[in-house]
Amino acid sequence: MTSIAAPLRAGALSGVVPPLLTPLDADGELDVPSLERLIDHLIRGGVDGLFVLGSSGEVAFSDDAQRRRILDAVTGIVGGQVPLIVGAIDMETRRVQQHMRDLARYDLAGVVATAPFYAITGPAEIDAHFRAAAATAPAPLWAYDIPVCVHVKLAPEHLVRLAADGVIVGVKDSSGDDVSFRRLTAMNREAGTGLALLTGHEIVVDGAYLAGAHGCVPGLGNVDPAGYARMHAAAQRGDWESMRREQDRLAALFEIVFQAPGRVGPTAGVGAFKTALREMGIFSTNTMSAPMASLDDDETARIRTVLERAGLLGAHVA
Repeated sequence: MTSIAAPLRAGALSGVVPPLLTPLDADGELDVPSLERLIDHLIRGGVDGLFVLGSSGEVAFSDDAQRRRILDAVTGIVGGQVPLIVGAIDMETRRVQQHMRDLARYDLAGVVATAPFYAITGPAEIDAHFRAAAATAPAPLWAYDIPVCVHVKLAPEHLVRLAADGVIVGVKDSSGDDVSFRRLTAMNREAGTGLALLTGHEIVVDGAYLAGAHGCVPGLGNVDPAGYARMHAAAQRGDWESMRREQDRLAALFEIVFQAPGRVGPTAGVGAFKTALREMGIFSTNTMSAPMASLDDDETARIRTVLERAGLLGAHVA
């Protein structure tokens, strides 16, 4: 038995594509040496690509100049070793189109946009937004479904229609809506639109593969890329038992995000990933973008306990 995912378009990106974290120094500026170590860790772990300037990369807290600094550094470090998809994420269409124009000087496998946010929009406005973004995009457009941040859910029917019209080539689904994702995989298969479907739902990636996902975009993949690479390989060969065991192990590791009771949003999730990477010797600090607070010593100690159980402390070779 092999993977049950629908056939992809030629050259489509699939597999493990972690949303790259943005390491910061104590002053909140880009920490390039830590970024180099992180990218080395990810490529050695067997990732198939990187998603740069996404939610886990704290894109919402980066001004235009910071976005350029991050992308200049990432493209220089990666040097074409793996393909990159990059977020052109902003509130409204004109801002997204400006980001698209700024991205034209990079060699990218894809660009990523969400639905517009802040201003209330409906299906007609969201459709016009994606079509306008695609018209300006310097690389194939991906739709990013993340209703927790943009407060609207992208409908499977709409995504398949956009694919059929040549507007989008893939979906990064961080909706947490397994019913909707299952419907999307079925519609994509039936329509033959060749959409690449990647889940960002880190601890039920095995279920997404069984539904027909082509890969994953797990924030936890920054910490343990090799685990997600093993799970993807198992899914491709139809070894569902090995896939389930690897997912169970990663679900236990994901407990790091619950070691800071009372923390919310990026402070809890991204903050835990950054803290884990610092404890593993990959990041120099666990600094978060202002105004978010970094995790403290007590929270760090609890995260270290989870990492010790997972055998990840002392595993990184600088």
